[in-house]
Amino acid sequence: MKDNNWKDRLGVMYSTNPDFKYDTDQTEEEDTLPKDKQLLRILLDKKNRGGKAVTLITGFRGTNDDLVALGKFLKVKCGVGGSAKDGEIIVQGDLRPKVLEILQKEGYTKSRII
Repeated sequence: MKDNNWKDRLGVMYSTNPDFKYDTDQTEEEDTLPKDKQLLRILLDKKNRGGKAVTLITGFRGTNDDLVALGKFLKVKCGVGGSAKDGEIIVQGDLRPKVLEILQKEGYTKSRII
């Protein structure tokens, strides 16, 4: 099926080449690395958060869906709120040791606290 969304082609001139593909500046997500290959860093962050402490998990390599799933899993296990976007997971509160323990039980062996 042809993708005929004209909004993706704004600013593109006409082409007579039937095999021409429009460049829409969409980047493809990389495949998710196995759990034992992930190099996750766990750190405490208070900047730009009104003095509130959050646990920040960075270094996740994979699809956005897998990142959101891991973020939801961590939030449920810790019993707190948070979010997962832009390649990092935010868990409310200073839960670095607990998050490290949960990740290691799940198979993320290269996780570390910074």
